[in-house]
Amino acid sequence: MSKNSAPNTRFMPQGIRILYEDRDILVIDKPPGLLTIATDREQSKTAYSYLTEYVRKGSTTSRKRIFIVHRLDRETSGILIFAKTMEAKENLQGQWDTTQKKYLAVVQGTMKKNSDTITTYLAETKAHGVYSTADSVNGMLSHTAYKVLKQSKSCALLEVELLTGRKHQIRVHLAGIGHPVVGDKRYGKGTKGQKRLALHARSISFKHPFSGKVLSFETQVPPLFNTLVGIAGSKPDTSKISGVHRDKHRE
Repeated sequence: MSKNSAPNTRFMPQGIRILYEDRDILVIDKPPGLLTIATDREQSKTAYSYLTEYVRKGSTTSRKRIFIVHRLDRETSGILIFAKTMEAKENLQGQWDTTQKKYLAVVQGTMKKNSDTITTYLAETKAHGVYSTADSVNGMLSHTAYKVLKQSKSCALLEVELLTGRKHQIRVHLAGIGHPVVGDKRYGKGTKGQKRLALHARSISFKHPFSGKVLSFETQVPPLFNTLVGIAGSKPDTSKISGVHRDKHRE
C-alpha cells in the first residue's frame, strides 16, 4: 500500500471529500443528491464519473480507472469505497459480509424500543422498488440492527448497522416498522420542507485488500440531523485509520 498523498482537488467537484487514497483504494464522503453510478437518465454527473476523471487527472486517454465496490442511494450521503484495480474490488466485495457498516438515520415518530434487529425477506418489484415478504424463495433474508441515540417529540435519531447488504434495506425495514426515514418519498410519507433523505453512511471498517491492515473511517453527523433532533452524538469532523485520527488524510 502506497503512502497516502494529498488529493488534487482540481478535478474534484465541490461537495465530494476524499477521506483516503492509495494505489489500491479510494474512499470518499459522498454528498446527498449525487448518484454512485450512471443510470439511463443520468450518465455524467455521478461519483464514478467524477472520480474516473480525478484518477486520470483530466486526461481522457489515461488507462487509469476505478471500480465500483458498493453503492449508496442518490439521496444517501456518507462513506463510499472505490477500488483502483479489479483485484482490489474482488477482495473488498469478498469480505463485504464481514465489513462493519454503520449509518445514521432520522426517522419519523416515537420509537417503542431503544434497540432491536429487524429481520425480513426482501424482494424487488419490476419497477425496481423493494418490499418485505414472507416468501423465502423470491426474497433474500435481510437483517438490520438499530439503536436510538436521541428521541424528540416527532422523530428519532438512530444508529443503524447493516448486517446484510440489500438494496434500500434500511429504508424498507424502518418504514416496515412504522418509522420511515425523514424525507423518504418512496417508502415513507415524505416530509414537508425536507429536501434530502435523512440517511447517512457514517462509518465503515474493513481490511485493506493487500496489506490486510484494518482501516476504519468515521464522518461527522450531518447538520440537518442535529437540526431535526438536537445535537446528539456529535464528534469532531475527523476520520480514523486504525485508531489514528487524521483530519483530511493528507500526508
